[in-house]
Amino acid sequence: MCRNIKTLFNFEPPATEDEIHASALQFVRKLSGFNKPSQANEAAFDRAVAEVSDAARRLLVSLHTTAPARDREIEAEKAKERSRLRFG
Repeated sequence: MCRNIKTLFNFEPPATEDEIHASALQFVRKLSGFNKPSQANEAAFDRAVAEVSDAARRLLVSLHTTAPARDREIEAEKAKERSRLRFG
């Protein structure tokens, strides 16, 4: 899995459109192997990003949980601590 794709479900406040789009962009980049597609592939690349964004948005809206919503700042601090322990 691409390490740059972040979990977007069950956060307060909910994921923004920008976060969903960024996640979709990373996913399509990973699948295609392109960081920036050529002009010949740009339309297909952009269409894929839009379709993945739509699918991700529908998924996030349809998921349910009884767990309390996570706080973005607390999760970011946990990630920094894990990184510090891993890389020193």
